Amino acid sequence: MSSEEFEKLHEMYKSLYDEVKLMPERVQRSQGEERKRIIRDFDERVSEAEEVLQGMDQELFGAPSSFRTPMSTKIRLYRRDLAKLQRDIRLSATPGLSGQLGDSRLGVYASQNDQSTHLQSQRALLIQGTESLNNASKSIERSQRIAAETDHIGTDIIEELGEQREQLDRTRDRLVNTGENLSRSRKILRAMSRRIVTNKLLLSIIIIMEVAILGGVVYLKFFRK
Repeated sequence: MSSEEFEKLHEMYKSLYDEVKLMPERVQRSQGEERKRIIRDFDERVSEAEEVLQGMDQELFGAPSSFRTPMSTKIRLYRRDLAKLQRDIRLSATPGLSGQLGDSRLGVYASQNDQSTHLQSQRALLIQGTESLNNASKSIERSQRIAAETDHIGTDIIEELGEQREQLDRTRDRLVNTGENLSRSRKILRAMSRRIVTNKLLLSIIIIMEVAILGGVVYLKFFRK
């Protein structure tokens, strides 16, 4: 939205409204051709004011809601003021051909005013619906992004748990192998213990035999004659 363009249209409307709001009194004071001319001028100025209001509506379409909402309300009030002026000038006109022409034109513009008001309401609803749709789309995008991040984290956790399981399997295998090695070591130690005991017994027997032989030799050499 161009704020400069909106302000320009706003000034144009106020200028047109200041001009047409005096015309009902002028119609009431005038007669004949002058009254017809004033009514024609009134119709033209009201038509121009309606076009300016439509331009203001279009300028508000892309405006922030904080600015659009109060200005949309103000535009509806402007249309209501125009409709009131149309009723006033219709009541000020005297019966006759000029009054009938004015009533016909004023009826058309009143109908157009009602349609414009309805279109404005529909446009406001459309803008609100568009904003709601955009907010919903952004919320869905955030949800999808969070879901993707969660999926990525879950994949990393699963991979890490798989690696930890492999490490535990390797540790278990090493423990099994260690247990088998310990069992073989115990068997070897028991065999060595038995051999040591056997060697000690044999050594003791040999020592006893040597002592007996030595004793016999000494006896035979020194005591037996």
